[in-house]
Amino acid sequence: MVLEALIFDVDGTLADTERDGHRLAFNAAFCEFGLDWDWGVPLYGKLLQVTGGKERIRHYIDNFCPDFVKPKDFDDLVVALHKAKTRHYVELLERGGIPLRSGVKRLLDEARAAGIRLAIATTTTPENVTALLRHALNGQPGEWFEVIAAGDIVPAKKPAPDIYFWALDKLKLDAGRCLALEDSENGLKASLGAGLRTVVTVNDYTTGHAFTGAVAVLSDLGEPGRPFRNLGTEAAGQEYVDLGLLRRWHASP
Repeated sequence: MVLEALIFDVDGTLADTERDGHRLAFNAAFCEFGLDWDWGVPLYGKLLQVTGGKERIRHYIDNFCPDFVKPKDFDDLVVALHKAKTRHYVELLERGGIPLRSGVKRLLDEARAAGIRLAIATTTTPENVTALLRHALNGQPGEWFEVIAAGDIVPAKKPAPDIYFWALDKLKLDAGRCLALEDSENGLKASLGAGLRTVVTVNDYTTGHAFTGAVAVLSDLGEPGRPFRNLGTEAAGQEYVDLGLLRRWHASP
């Protein structure tokens, strides 16, 4: 089948948002609410095994805070914490703290010029997606991405494939005509579960994940003169990912 669309994950794939973005925003929210919780870099790496910010807070309380007494309005507290975290994250983006990963802007430009449709499938909130893309791409997300599947529009988060099924439905395309780009094992499980061939670009938190089933595993998308590291695929000597390489991976058996 012909490649017609690229579907991108956001956190860790489009930008390295986790360690120096979301983690700091969570800590700022905890401080704002008078909580002495501090998510250090190693701890946050463990928490990333749980997808979804509100789910991550609940997991942290259940597994790392044995003395915390949940108030009667616990569900409301989790929602309020996550809302405050999103506000702090957006403020960080507005200060220009989180650029796109290597090769992302170049590949997006090439895809748009070639008429390849672009979509997003992420567990992060629509507000986070909008803020990142507005500041990193100097434009509204809708100008770049035809479909944005984000947040709680489906009840089951990655590794469930639901968010990808939702994006495919909005694109009105079969999975065989699309290619997903992910950064984590949970993300890969979600995209494969939806029947999508998937390219993985790892980051500091996901280098040790298992990526069985990916058509390519790379350090990043690369740039001319700044090649990606090939971590498990056939790239025919190329130093950066372009549409030609994506089409070859998409068509590979």
